[in-house]
Amino acid sequence: MLLVGLTGGIASGKSTVAARLVEHGAELVDADAIAREILLPGTPTWKKVVEHFGDEILDPDGFVDRPALGRIVFAAPERRALLNELTHPPVIAEIADRLELLQAFDGVVVIDVPLLVEAGAQRGYDAIVVVATQPETQRRRLATLRGMTDADAQARIDAQAPLEDKLAVATHVLWNDGTLDELIAATDALAAELLERARAKAAAEAARLPND
Repeated sequence: MLLVGLTGGIASGKSTVAARLVEHGAELVDADAIAREILLPGTPTWKKVVEHFGDEILDPDGFVDRPALGRIVFAAPERRALLNELTHPPVIAEIADRLELLQAFDGVVVIDVPLLVEAGAQRGYDAIVVVATQPETQRRRLATLRGMTDADAQARIDAQAPLEDKLAVATHVLWNDGTLDELIAATDALAAELLERARAKAAAEAARLPND
């Protein structure tokens, strides 16, 4: 497989890029989706999070109210660090399990990790793609699409690694301060390159195998 790390700041358009790469045949391992799964009611991680943060983070059906939890952790770095300590290990373990199942896949595998840089998890990839957006664009999107106040939007931006830290580890950068069509076109070009690299890597690995 060609292993690709995909990251970017909040409201950068990373999910759009991930979905487009899947349309081109990539396999996607979505860390955010896994994080939601491990917090389903009754799971071990759900129990730990509720124990530490209280029932006020739950909705009437017992599911974690992510906006309510977000208001707590983005207001206090030590609370955010605690949440990461509780959730990161099971997410990492599940990602490893899914990659094990994909060992025989000779195409592109994209691991969508919003906090790839923050977690220091940028090693081991064949490519790292950063979807980059200027902070003012992020604030505008968070206000328009999620109804956040400017203060809430800035708190979420500040909780993530600065853009320059992400760019420092990138092998590919997709800037997304323009139109959706521009982002899709850039993603299509990236997909073509990654698929070609995956084919070349698979051919090279096959050539190294002993002949029967």
